[in-house]
Amino acid sequence: MTEDLAIAEKSESTLEGSAAQAAEAQALEPAPDQVQIPMPQGEYVATGRRKTAVARVRMRPGSGTIIINGRPLQDYFPSLYHQLAVTKALDLVGRRNLFDVIIRVDGGGLSGQAEACTLGVARALKLYDPSLYHVLRGAGLLTRDARKKERKKYGLHGARRGTQFSKR
Repeated sequence: MTEDLAIAEKSESTLEGSAAQAAEAQALEPAPDQVQIPMPQGEYVATGRRKTAVARVRMRPGSGTIIINGRPLQDYFPSLYHQLAVTKALDLVGRRNLFDVIIRVDGGGLSGQAEACTLGVARALKLYDPSLYHVLRGAGLLTRDARKKERKKYGLHGARRGTQFSKR
């Protein structure tokens, strides 16, 4: 009987110890809804490229305005597809209203410029908070798309198209 009592007391003390350890672990780790968002400090500058377009992106603390070549986002990219491409990285990590984004983009066409802006914004976000790297990489936003138009070769009509065969 005394052995049973000793075993019961020992198991209670180990349960209390494990409960205390679990409580300490919960106190050290913030809950998912209480994750601290680091406040932006200064300016974050990055470059994005796609085809022949180059985008120089500056992010600074602000209210969420996006200016491209001195014009608002909606004026520069009237297509909703291109607007969503530019803001994809900010929306993914939930920092859309935390930064003012100023972009200088040149070269290429609208699609190349929009995708260059996407890469530039993602790289600037990575500079702001390196813990966002895995989220941005997982979404494919940090990968440089190196595809470009192939140059025309001499003796051919285009990059690869040869001359038409004539039997006579």
